[in-house]
Amino acid sequence: MKIAQVCPLAESVPPKLYGGTERIVAYLTDELVALGHDVTLFASGDSKTRGKLEAVWPRALRLDESIRDPLAPHILMLERVARRSAEFDIIHSHVDYIGYPVFGRADVPYLATLHGRLDLPELQPVYDLFVDAPVVSISDSQRAPLPQANYVATVHHGLPERLLRPGFGAGNYLAFLGRISPEKAPDAAIRIAARAGMRLKIAAKIDRVDRAYFHERIESLFALPHVEYIGEINEAAKSDFLGNAAGLLFPIAWREPFGLSMIEAMACGTPVVAIRNGSVPEVIDEGITGFIADNENEAVAAVRKLHTLDRVRVRRTFEQRFTARRMAEDYVRVYRRLAARDQPLAAAG
Repeated sequence: MKIAQVCPLAESVPPKLYGGTERIVAYLTDELVALGHDVTLFASGDSKTRGKLEAVWPRALRLDESIRDPLAPHILMLERVARRSAEFDIIHSHVDYIGYPVFGRADVPYLATLHGRLDLPELQPVYDLFVDAPVVSISDSQRAPLPQANYVATVHHGLPERLLRPGFGAGNYLAFLGRISPEKAPDAAIRIAARAGMRLKIAAKIDRVDRAYFHERIESLFALPHVEYIGEINEAAKSDFLGNAAGLLFPIAWREPFGLSMIEAMACGTPVVAIRNGSVPEVIDEGITGFIADNENEAVAAVRKLHTLDRVRVRRTFEQRFTARRMAEDYVRVYRRLAARDQPLAAAG
């Protein structure tokens, strides 16, 4: 198939540091090419891909301090995709709803993967209007706040099978990976580690929007003797960071759409202790790849049981459920169903 992948421009594909959506687009694009498909990636010019790169903007917007209006490059990208739409069998958008007015008028099928939160009230009228826009959820639980959307599938994220290597937890510490933000609850991770008598290493970015939260609620906690803040890490550093950890703490305080760090840990053979919220029960196999807790007390108890889990089995479960090849094959089935216009769009969980 001839496939257009349309990616946000905030980060390169893959990102230099943090960036969930762009990372998934990178893995998906490369795996689709490996499966024999002709893929054009619309992204920033500093991206690297096995597909054909259509550089919409010279570099990722987050790294370009001259950018004052990040929407303008995205409008440019949508128009460039639209003008080339006849070249493709399908357009796969990762820019949420901003492509609907353009792609809905093209003579080629499209779909949009919803990578973010759907519990924002302003999304309700958007999906009341664009009732036919075909969308893919990244977990079944993600759908709950927006039931009226036209879901055509749920496709869980996946990672290249050899991207991260398994470790043995030799560092005897707990890991926290992601963002310093209220919904990720790094303060809960710090409390859980302290009560469990474990060191905690935090590898996380601090977005501009979360700086006040960091200074008011978190910064002083980094001075605690059991806490080590590493900062934002790149892909190359994750195998050591996660592989040497006894477990990953994932104490989220929101309806997490997927939680990429959970499967990154699993790829390293590292079990996860997560608070039950959002996608967590879909990703974690209780007692196999980690433990799901309903509160911090249960999370502390779960940390003390991490040594009972088989890290080889954790890695094997990753290979069975969360590889990029499985993700790409799932999407190809959706593409073919949408491209065969006469077939019904029954939801595929």
